[in-house]
Amino acid sequence: MNNVLTVRRSGRHRKRAGGAALLALAMTAVAGCSGSAASGGDDDTLKVGVLVPLSGTYEAIGKDMRDGFQLYLDTHGNKLGGRKVELTQADEGDGAPTAVPAATKLIKKDNVDVIAGVGGGGSFAAVQPLVTKNKVPLLAIGGRPTKTDVKWIWTTSFLSEEPGEAIAQHIKDEVDGPVYAIGPDYQGGYDEMRGFTEAFAKADGKLANPDGKTKWTPFPKTTNFTPYFNDIAKTDAKAVYCFYAGKAAIDFVKQYKQSDVADLPLYSPGFLTEGGTLPAQGAAAKDIYSVLNYAADIDNEANRSFAADWTARHDLPPTTYAMSAYDAAAVIDKAVADLAKDGKEITSQSINEAVGDLGRIDSPRGSWEFSKTTHSPVQKWYLRQVKRDGEQLANVVVQDLATLGS
Repeated sequence: MNNVLTVRRSGRHRKRAGGAALLALAMTAVAGCSGSAASGGDDDTLKVGVLVPLSGTYEAIGKDMRDGFQLYLDTHGNKLGGRKVELTQADEGDGAPTAVPAATKLIKKDNVDVIAGVGGGGSFAAVQPLVTKNKVPLLAIGGRPTKTDVKWIWTTSFLSEEPGEAIAQHIKDEVDGPVYAIGPDYQGGYDEMRGFTEAFAKADGKLANPDGKTKWTPFPKTTNFTPYFNDIAKTDAKAVYCFYAGKAAIDFVKQYKQSDVADLPLYSPGFLTEGGTLPAQGAAAKDIYSVLNYAADIDNEANRSFAADWTARHDLPPTTYAMSAYDAAAVIDKAVADLAKDGKEITSQSINEAVGDLGRIDSPRGSWEFSKTTHSPVQKWYLRQVKRDGEQLANVVVQDLATLGS
């Protein structure tokens, strides 16, 4: 239930209620919300905002993010750092026009201590100045550009350029000829594709695109990719590298399989075949190669526990979106617990500082830590391929690629 007790603060410093005020708050909690997150304890409530796309092109991705964060709460007594959590959800939508007012509400009206989320690159570019100005830490779950003011930003997923950087050398070694690059014309697409094309050029790879530059498709209105595939067929491309996610990924893969370039190997950041997109793509996705920081078949204790908890609640295996959100909750949990252990006040400022002092994070993806310079994970990347796993298709780890982050 989302109707939870709100603790008002002066600025961003939490004050304990005392005497009659505490009694009044407790009575409000009982009357207004059965099972309230703030009931049954003396500790103040930790106010967390989750800002993810719950509508639009990336709705399915946003729901995985939301559910990954909630899974951590469900398996940790609805507490982070020993404090009950008041969780407020906000819809990022398709970009800045919806993400900014949603983030503004979380900060100005809901007075959250910390925000987790933001799936799209365009949304991140618009929200980052807002959280920085208001000094609210953001645990970014989606990819983000490298060049940004990171003082109040911590990324539990990756830098948007990194998937392409991690796989570029492998593609150069495996593909005997030029590669055609294609992606959507928005910030996340620019960042993702630049990561690949720049690293591919450094590896002496050649693009098959006639002008030597990535082909951009209008986002989000492009649903018919056939004309683009016809253009690719006219080149000497020996493989295709693309970045698409959500519904666009489903359209791209299905139409690719029916096109004149269907026999060309298809490479992509893992989002192309991640989560619900894979069963929707069906047999058309078979053999697609992808690069990602996570796969459901990674064999370690943390992932076995995470995957088991996830599949007990969902029909599909866990995704990188769910894992990154799960880790965002783990980071907040550890940071707040460290503050409580040291007897420090829990504020947005202190949480931000405590996150910076964290060491290794035991994660389903494998152990990782924050880079001191970019505030993003120093982590391993994996080459995956869509293969049949029992009766279903799955993204199966083929080999380790690079460890990126500094």
